Parts: sequence; C-alpha cells; structure tokens
Amino acid sequence: MPPLLLLFSAVNLVIGTAAFAVTGILAPIAEGLGVGVPAAGQAMTVYALATALLAPWVLLATGRWRRRSVLLLALGLFTAGALVSAVAGSLAVFLAGRVLMGVGAVFTPAAAGIAIALVDPARRGKALALVFLGMSLAYVVGLPIVSWVGLRWGWRAALGMNAALALLAWALIAWKVPREIAAPGASFAGIGGVLRRPAVLAVLLLTLAYFTAIFGVFSYIGPVLKALVPMSGEWLSLTLSLFGVAGVLGTLSGGAANDRFGPWRTLWAQLLLLGAMMALLPLTAGHWGWMVLVMMVWGIAGFGMMAPQQSRLAGLAPREAPLLLSLNTSMLYFGTALGAALGGLAAPVLGFARLSWLGVLAVALAVLILATATWIDRGERRAVLAKAAAGRT
Repeated sequence: MPPLLLLFSAVNLVIGTAAFAVTGILAPIAEGLGVGVPAAGQAMTVYALATALLAPWVLLATGRWRRRSVLLLALGLFTAGALVSAVAGSLAVFLAGRVLMGVGAVFTPAAAGIAIALVDPARRGKALALVFLGMSLAYVVGLPIVSWVGLRWGWRAALGMNAALALLAWALIAWKVPREIAAPGASFAGIGGVLRRPAVLAVLLLTLAYFTAIFGVFSYIGPVLKALVPMSGEWLSLTLSLFGVAGVLGTLSGGAANDRFGPWRTLWAQLLLLGAMMALLPLTAGHWGWMVLVMMVWGIAGFGMMAPQQSRLAGLAPREAPLLLSLNTSMLYFGTALGAALGGLAAPVLGFARLSWLGVLAVALAVLILATATWIDRGERRAVLAKAAAGRT
C-alpha cells in the first residue's frame, strides 16, 4: 500500500478523536459554558449536519483544485474550528466552531478519493480500510485519552490538545503530500446521471439504513449496557474499549473480505450477522461475557461494511467517486441522527435492555435494500452482456 495512506489514516485518527471527544466530557463543557448537558450535546448534532449538508458542496467548489490544496483547506478549517471550540466563551461560539470542524471533515472523503486513485481496483477494499482505520482507532485510543485529559485538567485543555494535533496534521499533509496527484476532483459533470442510477441510490440508502440501525442503539450504549448487566464505570469503560477493538478488527477484515470475496458476499454476510447480534443482545442480560461477545461480533460486522460500500460506489462511477464518497458520508451522519432520534422515541416503550430490537427492524429494511440492489446489479450485468453479444454479431 502507498505510504501516503498511512498518513491519511493518522489524520483520520485526529479528526475522529476531535469530532467525538465531546461525548466523554459533556458535563464539564456544559458547566463551563453555563448551559445544560442537553444543550452542550448539540455539539454532535451541528457537527453531523455540517458534515452531511456542507461538505459535499466544498468538494464541488474545489473540484478543479490540486488535491493537496483541498486537503490543506479541509484541515485548516478543521483546525480553526477546533481552536474556536476550545476558547469559546458561549454556547453559540462553541457550536460555530463545531460547524467549522464538520465542514473541515471533508478531508475524509477527499482522502478516500485519492486512495482509490493510487491503487488498482483489486486493492480498493484494503486501501479504503486503511484510510478509515484511523476513525475506528479514535474510539479505542483517542477518546479515552481526551476524556482523561478533560476530566483531569479541564475541557479546554482537552479541546486545545485536539486543535494542536489538528495543526500538526495540517503540517504533515503540507510536507508529505505531493503537489500533483493523479486523482479526480468532484464536479457537477455527470453527477446528475449517476444519481439517477438505481444502483447508486441503493448504495446510499443502504448506508442510511444500517447506520440508523447501529446508532438507534449505540447513541444510548451506556444505559443499554448497564440495563443488561449492572456494572461500575470502570467495567463500562472496559466494555466500550472492547467494542472499539472490534471496530478496528471489523474495518480491517471488511476491506480484506471485499478484495477476496467481493462486496456483495461481504455485505450480505455482515448485514445478516449484524441483525442476528442485535436480536441476540437482549438475551445476554445478566451475563457479561456473552454480552461482550455479542457486542464484539456486532462491532466487527457493523464497522466492516464501510469499505465494501465505498468500493461499490467507486466501481459504479470512478470519475464521480470523490463526490459520491462524500454523499455516502452524508448518509452516514443522517443515519446517525435518525437512529438517535428513533432510539430516543423507542427507549420508553422497549426499555434500554431491549432497545437493540429496534435495530433489527432497521436491519430488515437494509436487507430489503440490499436484495433490491442485488437484483438491480444482476439486471445491469445482463444488459451489458447482451449489448456486448449484440456488438459481436
């Protein structure tokens, strides 16, 4: 794999850590800004919406730029937003910084587009898995460290550390990334036709559906785990860390499986496994070991779907890949927000111990979408073969 992909993965570790760091220190942030915890919690909402709604437009506006310049702009915005959030004296300024960070997160789909261009199609899955590995590592390495710093030295110190790391990432990109990279930028040309293709829409809808399934539960993972097995804060941290390890394993195995077995078989196996684990989770109540096993298999299946999904989009429209990858990221964040909203509505009805059964319904919808996508793909393949046969006669 090109060494540049390791740098992209490290930068995604910084971005993922800074993006989700607030979840572990919401109470100190709320106290420091003089607001309630729910108000401070909107930091994740505005970040997700900024990434989902604004990042694709940044890719389009910079479509003719050098790829290195796009990466530097993205990290510059992200660093500025992290610094504003760290020094904010009011909730409005704090949230404005989070919006800047969300726009700057356009680095991730831009880097993924470069990764696709740097390797041959047979290695796309592993390349994408390597780039996104940093995001998975953020749950295992970054979040615990930032939470510890925030609780020991204050939330401004923790967020200031994020800003310093983002600035370091900007400097490394400026130093290591070549001025000229043979990778396409995003543009409006052809994108309308691509988005009218049922196969492309199916990929985007599948991402929306399975992230809704995951975050309908994961948004409330602390109460869910404690409802299943009462535990101390230390045991809860250990359990979440093990889930993060599963995410790393899933990211790597998903990319490898995509390259070996193809995206279709990989996605079918992962999606069915995810649904099965969500159905089983409430049955592990009172048994920590079984609960952790189910959670880890769930993490491997859930995190492993990203590389096959990205690979499918790149294969369907290579020239439009950067924008499609950004739109796929938008579906990810929309699914995160939708899952959190549905989980909040379902929790009083199902209870936290059985909340994962809500995820089973969303997975069932994802299975229907994947089945439709499979049928569409077979139809497109038959049409291509028929056209080729007609051309030979």
